[in-house]
Amino acid sequence: MIDTPLCPLKVVTNLQEAVWDADIVVNGLPSTETRDVFQEISNYWKERITVPIIISLSKGIEAALQPLPHIITPTQMINRATGVPIENILYLGGPNIASEIYNKEYANARICGAEQWRKPLAKFLRQPHFIVWDNSDLVTHEVMGGLKNVYAIGAGMVAALTKESATSKSVYFAHCTSEMIFITHLLAEEPEKLAGPLLADTYVTLLKGRNAWYGQMLAKGELSRDMGDSISGKGMIQGVSAVGAFYELLSQSSLSVLHPDGNKPVAPVELCPLLKTLYKILITREKTAEAILQALRDETLNDPRERIEIAQTHAFYKPSLLGQP
Repeated sequence: MIDTPLCPLKVVTNLQEAVWDADIVVNGLPSTETRDVFQEISNYWKERITVPIIISLSKGIEAALQPLPHIITPTQMINRATGVPIENILYLGGPNIASEIYNKEYANARICGAEQWRKPLAKFLRQPHFIVWDNSDLVTHEVMGGLKNVYAIGAGMVAALTKESATSKSVYFAHCTSEMIFITHLLAEEPEKLAGPLLADTYVTLLKGRNAWYGQMLAKGELSRDMGDSISGKGMIQGVSAVGAFYELLSQSSLSVLHPDGNKPVAPVELCPLLKTLYKILITREKTAEAILQALRDETLNDPRERIEIAQTHAFYKPSLLGQP
């Protein structure tokens, strides 16, 4: 990492030594491990006088169903585990691929959080080949970072099963982005502001991300679900747990929306056939990877444009999903 603002680096194997007096802590852990590690870290910060800044790179969510269905993000896990104010916790996300940033290929990123820290940190992290923007919407960007991993796994499956058919991949892209847009209308009051960043982050993840790679390997039979979500040489495949979390959350009847056919109230997941299929492949394992193609070829599948129109013409926004009143 020569010539980056983080040099010189000292590698340590003791967590306490790494964090006890750090001014800035960068969380590169999977969301599934973030809570446990930061609970341990909190033990080392009990006597701190100054409050650290935490930048989380973690993409993934957990679903909580009580008292109301809502999402728990890695920054919220860190806040609850350590007591560090949420104003001191930020999220840094794409669109980018880490290995390409390391190789100094031109990339963008977005740091989200309180203005007091995000603007100076964006300036601090900026390099000629690494442009960092800033945004106030912490939780929504963080959730969107987890959502694109869900659909990236399916994209990898489609690519492998159709021998990289451009047509099949574009059909999948149309349907998956329409489901993502539908879900953003549940999560954000002004979802149109997320359209560009979400699509860009999705696009790069589908091209070269580990979640798309994982979907390919499953479809080719080179990996199996029995091998777990942590893959040697690739790390944690965070899209798997995100599939379970989003499905569980959007299956709640208390979040019902009107189905266009019959005008009956249904759980939001009923309007997301790809998410339902990925859940049956990855979580319950009642279907094989080939089911993703069957879902795309279902003659009853609505035009993806209709799903977007439904979202745009109905008041779907559910602030409680992000823990807001």
